[in-house]
Amino acid sequence: MRILAVGDVVSDNGCRFLRKVLPGIKREYKIDLCVVNGENSHISNAITPESADFIFSVGADVITNGNHTFRRKEIEEYLEERDDIVRPANLLQSQFGKGYTVVDMGRCSVAVINLMGAAFTEGVSNPFECIDGILEEIGDEVKIILVDFHAEATGEKRAMGFYLDGRVSAIWGTHTHVQTSDECILPEGTGYITDLGMTGTFMSCLGVKPECVIERLKSGEKNRFEHIDGPCVLGGCIFDIDSNGVTTSVERILIKE
Repeated sequence: MRILAVGDVVSDNGCRFLRKVLPGIKREYKIDLCVVNGENSHISNAITPESADFIFSVGADVITNGNHTFRRKEIEEYLEERDDIVRPANLLQSQFGKGYTVVDMGRCSVAVINLMGAAFTEGVSNPFECIDGILEEIGDEVKIILVDFHAEATGEKRAMGFYLDGRVSAIWGTHTHVQTSDECILPEGTGYITDLGMTGTFMSCLGVKPECVIERLKSGEKNRFEHIDGPCVLGGCIFDIDSNGVTTSVERILIKE
């Protein structure tokens, strides 16, 4: 099984570039299942039914989310209606949607779990306790288990990777929008990367105009983030996973416009 995980899609520019390159990536690498983080896919730093539909239409099989999941109220019903989009399982702010899904691939099933880190964030329960409960609920029949860990701190992501080593097939980090170069197979066979990076404007701060971020950091006051156009990048990672749920290879990808 070949899995493609794609980093946070940011605004309409990120969506445009995803449409431009994702179908070709899937063909070139013979991808079986594509998981895309879509929590920033709408221009308002959120996800909406329209932006989610767009991501599905260009090739995503499952959409994961993060701390901006419920910024727009209209996503609540959408999360309830569909099984192919998940939100962080340990979010406390809402009961809408689900924290994981199981995809029937015919010859096997694949579980996709969405979690949020607790370091430097609010409104979440303990992700380590949460994942223990989910894995117990999934049981032993599903061999291939994937985790999108939407977290701020690299140390927490690394800790979760080792905590889940041998218990899940692959775990990748999202949220920081900066791709790390530590892709590897952990000692017990779990594929890992600290952060996939983002899909959005390359010359930016997290897909946002740099001056907006600079002003917030200088003043300490919240201001309105504005997205910026320009050449884009797609960050992601490809995991080859055998029938026992063990990762056999990991390849980081960074596609620039």
